[in-house]
Amino acid sequence: MTAVIEVQNLSKRYKDKKALDDVSLSLEPGAIYGLLGRNGAGKTTLMSILTAQNFETSGTVRVFGESPYENARVLSRICFVRESQKYPDDATPRHAFAAARLFFPHWDQVFADRLIAEFQVPLKQRIKKLSRGQLSAVGVIIGLASRAEITFFDEPYLGLDAVARQIFYDRLLEDYVEHPRTVILSSHLIDEVSNLIEKVIVIDNGRIILDEDTDAVRDRAVTVVGDAATVDDWAAGREVLHRETLGRVASVTVLGSLSAAERTELTASGLDLAPVSLQQLVVRLTQRADNPLKEEVH
Repeated sequence: MTAVIEVQNLSKRYKDKKALDDVSLSLEPGAIYGLLGRNGAGKTTLMSILTAQNFETSGTVRVFGESPYENARVLSRICFVRESQKYPDDATPRHAFAAARLFFPHWDQVFADRLIAEFQVPLKQRIKKLSRGQLSAVGVIIGLASRAEITFFDEPYLGLDAVARQIFYDRLLEDYVEHPRTVILSSHLIDEVSNLIEKVIVIDNGRIILDEDTDAVRDRAVTVVGDAATVDDWAAGREVLHRETLGRVASVTVLGSLSAAERTELTASGLDLAPVSLQQLVVRLTQRADNPLKEEVH
């Protein structure tokens, strides 16, 4: 399958700080990607370079096989929705949607009208007077109704309340099924988006530390709980992501899937197994990147 985005050895430096450090990626068409990581990890910088709103220090970027910089053929097929999106002072949501309709060749006005009603966006009010949630809704509607072949969502929905965010997730999934495209969803709300994303990319300190299918990631780690000495004996020689103790009880999260026989043996030893959510795994991986021996003791 031909990749829609190819990144090779991409780096971006700001004075003394490396925002991206030798990043290589290949993104396939027709998939929802979760671009996950902490604030300052490099997510926005990466998306800005992929959409030609920023420039790499070194490395190569190809979108639809071409450089995106000053390339109308590429940029007309991309939608980049970000929380910090700027609009003219006198612009209203009606103006923003009208401009989007002209720019994006696959714009669906009927879908846009439905979303406007669901998010209760005041079309005639100036954008600079909108609440944070209303402003977020404007970006979300443009991102969904554009039906761009590649759509980037850089946490534009953070201003939405829980109900509005669920509407966004539901409409994204429904429309993606009917109109497949490549979606890159940057989020801190990992548990909320975990059922949406098909592929996971975790970036930490400017480097990719995980790039896998979501189903494979879910089997990457397991947490074992029980008597501290027994837990430590079991974990010996395994790759430990995290360990906590509470009195004589320990909880250890290790990388690697367990066979049915190993699970039976654990139960016989008096140890309990607990699932590791995608959010927990991302947190543990980024903690390990900072300090591989970090332990919390209570």
